[in-house]
Amino acid sequence: MNLKGKRIGFGLTGSHCTYDIVFPEIEKLVNEGAEVVPIVTSTVKNTETRFGKGEDWIDRIEKLTGHHVIDTIVKAEPLGPKMPLACMVIAPLTGGSMSKMANALTDSPVLMAAKATMRNHRPVVLGISTNDALGLNGVNLMRLMATKDVYFVPYGQDDPEKKPNSMVARMNMIRDTIICALNGEQIQPVIVERYKDPV
Repeated sequence: MNLKGKRIGFGLTGSHCTYDIVFPEIEKLVNEGAEVVPIVTSTVKNTETRFGKGEDWIDRIEKLTGHHVIDTIVKAEPLGPKMPLACMVIAPLTGGSMSKMANALTDSPVLMAAKATMRNHRPVVLGISTNDALGLNGVNLMRLMATKDVYFVPYGQDDPEKKPNSMVARMNMIRDTIICALNGEQIQPVIVERYKDPV
């Protein structure tokens, strides 16, 4: 299967340090012929960090996808039955958004787009980036792991020594995870190594 002609929602949440590794994956989807619909939280749009200004990330993703961002819950709601997606991706998915999604809290355009896609029984692909996946948020991670129509980009500890509870997805596996999800399968293995041992 390839992704040419597939309409894929791509949601960004506030893990700003991860955008540089996510954007090349969005470009791969576009180059394969997918129609990528960008969806962002207010944190993405309105926050300036050492990793860049929100407005610059918005400009970049709009130019890359050829679509204006969906940046309100009202704009995201029609992605249900009215304007369905083949697949919804959230990458990076922060711990905060993961917690809300696992507990059915829909307070952002990205989470509304995911909810709308799940209503249609279409796959939602999650690429996590959270400092507390092995802490208090672990229960939410496992709840989503057991949720119908939810699939995970393989993830692992990114810095076990300094941040032992942190886990991040292998973002370069987003495309392969989407392919499996469209076939109703979770790519395996889902828990992988994300760090290199010291030399």
